[in-house]
Amino acid sequence: MDQVLQTAVGAEESGLDHVFASGHAVAGDLVGVTPDPLVLLAAIAGATRRIGLVTSILVLPLYNTLVLAHQTATLDRLSGGRFTLGVGTGWDAEEFAAVGVPFAGRGHRMDEQLATVRQLWRGEGSPRLGVLPRTEGGPPVWIGGQSDAALRRALRFGDAWHGSGVDAEALTGVRARLDVLGGEADRDPGTLELTAGLFLVPPGFSPAVKVPGRALGGEDATAESVRDELGRLSDAGLVSASLWLPVATEALPDALAWVGEELVPRFP
Repeated sequence: MDQVLQTAVGAEESGLDHVFASGHAVAGDLVGVTPDPLVLLAAIAGATRRIGLVTSILVLPLYNTLVLAHQTATLDRLSGGRFTLGVGTGWDAEEFAAVGVPFAGRGHRMDEQLATVRQLWRGEGSPRLGVLPRTEGGPPVWIGGQSDAALRRALRFGDAWHGSGVDAEALTGVRARLDVLGGEADRDPGTLELTAGLFLVPPGFSPAVKVPGRALGGEDATAESVRDELGRLSDAGLVSASLWLPVATEALPDALAWVGEELVPRFP
């Protein structure tokens, strides 16, 4: 937390496309320290000039729909249109209980929320937001989850699907499933971009916490193996990779520098 703004500036200087913040209201063994994502990204917006700001992932059913639409519209306007709303249904029943929100039925509620947020961002209906987004029609929306329900949700409401820890084979499977479901949603699935959060321990670095999924480039990754896998993911249709670097805080600037030197110049 104490170095988060310096980290964001370092990411921008390294040529990275965006920074992301997850969103959990309570502490937990699996999620660690998770500051409020919208407050964090607002602070980063003021400390940076170019880099994108993404929630990955904000648990939408935990939020009041009107308040969230207003908060995200404000962040998009103040950041100059740099904000992307990445959302998911959440998985932690204890977190829902702590917030006082029902865990059951969260998928259906999220569908309703997404429709309402889109309408509010466009300034349609009543009530109207106190401020509209800078991005016409509202910020991009990335929707997480690999179930058919999540994929249908992405086709109905999303600009992109947002996966986690996928390899090229899994991504190809997601695209194939979207092709099947696209007819139900009356949408060309090719218009839905594919994005993913990926876990990266750069060569020469050690993870500070247990990596919660398959590491990019495999065990004992090299620059070549990481670039090779990113290339396969790109060939499979991935347009954006969010790299989570589970290294110690003091090692993060060097890990970001490695990414800027070894990965960023190799990809458009």
